[in-house]
Amino acid sequence: MDFGLVLQTDPPAARVVSLMKRAERNGFRYGWTFDSAVLWQEPFVIYSQILAHTSTLRIGPMVTNPGTRTWEVTASTFATLNDMYGNRTVCGIGRGDSAMRVAGRPPHTLARVSEAMKVIRALGSGAEADLGGGTVVRFPWIGPAARLPVWMAAYGPRALAMAGAEADGFILQLADPYLTEYMVGAVRDAAVAAGRDPAEVTVCVAAPAYVTADDSPEALAHARAQCRWFGGMVGNHVADLVARYGEHSAAVPDALTAYVKARRGYDYTHHGRSGNPDTAFVPDDIVDRFCLIGPVERHIEKLRALRDLGVDQFALYAMHDTREAVIDTYGSQVIPALDG
Repeated sequence: MDFGLVLQTDPPAARVVSLMKRAERNGFRYGWTFDSAVLWQEPFVIYSQILAHTSTLRIGPMVTNPGTRTWEVTASTFATLNDMYGNRTVCGIGRGDSAMRVAGRPPHTLARVSEAMKVIRALGSGAEADLGGGTVVRFPWIGPAARLPVWMAAYGPRALAMAGAEADGFILQLADPYLTEYMVGAVRDAAVAAGRDPAEVTVCVAAPAYVTADDSPEALAHARAQCRWFGGMVGNHVADLVARYGEHSAAVPDALTAYVKARRGYDYTHHGRSGNPDTAFVPDDIVDRFCLIGPVERHIEKLRALRDLGVDQFALYAMHDTREAVIDTYGSQVIPALDG
């Protein structure tokens, strides 16, 4: 199983670079960041520094979207980084939650995501792509070894089907084993239906991880408080699914949707941060299911279960008060236990 670190690009950028260097030293193979131009600093500028100060770490957004930048600009940025540092980027993409809504625009349609994935992958890998209206382009400067995998974030049935049929990887932003099994199954079924080998689709589960010294009520309560924001972030996407499919729909498991009944709006000023006041509705059991919290043994146990369900990578969100400690603990105890 591979491991990744997910960060926001808060200033100073040097801090983001430092944490990514620390992750690589501890055995993490991937570095991911949020991509929301209003809320945080521009990630692609920082990626160049991360790549320059690491040797093997693969980096990318979790996730970008089809509308913040034009597709040829997104592809060119990835391709330039790959030309400079040797095919060490991954394009994580989705409909766009914070990046679009903070700018006053709705998330993109899945049809738009599908079109963008095809164009960005093709251009970033040295092939031709139609930008629309019959305008076909290819980067003349790109080398023959260029490769740009595109991984898609998904929750709902149509998005899961698209990830299985079209994406190189599937990003699931929660670590609940039941929902992971359900959604990985849907992605694999879609891959088979599209004539693909399901093993071609890399599965990445992303969630906060908070390691406690013990499993005392006090320690677990603090860990939950630090990670409750994640249920609110996921809840934005879940609320969209409920609006589309309704409550108790056969298309979406109640295990995913039931908890958002108590949701009363969301202020993106606090997006992805511990202490987010708009996430008080998220119950403890959702934090426990969606995240990894508790002593090291609990993390290892849950990660082994996820690995058995076909998860290839666990990407650790470190938006809490023990960022360095969790990176180091994963490096010394968790990653070695999941090695191989």
